[in-house]
Amino acid sequence: MCRTIEVAVVDRFELPPPPVNGPPSGEEPHFMPPLNFAMVDNGIFRSGFPDSANFSFIQTLGLRSIICMCPEPYPETNIEFLKSNGIKLFQFGIEGYKEPFVNIPEETIREALKVVIDVRNHPVLIHCKRGKHRTGCLVGCLRKLQRWCLSSVFDEYQRFAAAKARVSDQRFMELFDISSFKNTDLPFSFSKR
Repeated sequence: MCRTIEVAVVDRFELPPPPVNGPPSGEEPHFMPPLNFAMVDNGIFRSGFPDSANFSFIQTLGLRSIICMCPEPYPETNIEFLKSNGIKLFQFGIEGYKEPFVNIPEETIREALKVVIDVRNHPVLIHCKRGKHRTGCLVGCLRKLQRWCLSSVFDEYQRFAAAKARVSDQRFMELFDISSFKNTDLPFSFSKR
């Protein structure tokens, strides 16, 4: 189930530039990406849970949306950041269990994937706590839509999950049925390949 939090009903291009608490004069600003940050495709990014140290970096992305895969309430500091930058939050609460008790709700991943492929939400950042398992499963399912071979999907997943890679996550991605997306228009970069 998705919980959408409408944080602002404004056109982000009409917003004044957000105040940036910059460094003392003469120093360069510090742009620190969230843990496990990477570009997935044009207008789609992934990471671990961003905190206030990452806000300056996130502002450079010009995000329209954030997809949070964690069930916990979104931190107030982050909500204020989203409001001040006109970013919409989609929250798909999937518990972060450890194997062998992992239960990835297929319908939740399917709903999150619909948000990811809707270019009206781009640029979008997908994140969970560490940017490994829940984010990895969603990105892996996106890769299946992109017609990636499974070995490449698993390689990307393992690059982010490292020693914490889960066989159950990979099995979920392998068995994920993309047939319900067959008639979906995919107007961003990978649909042209």
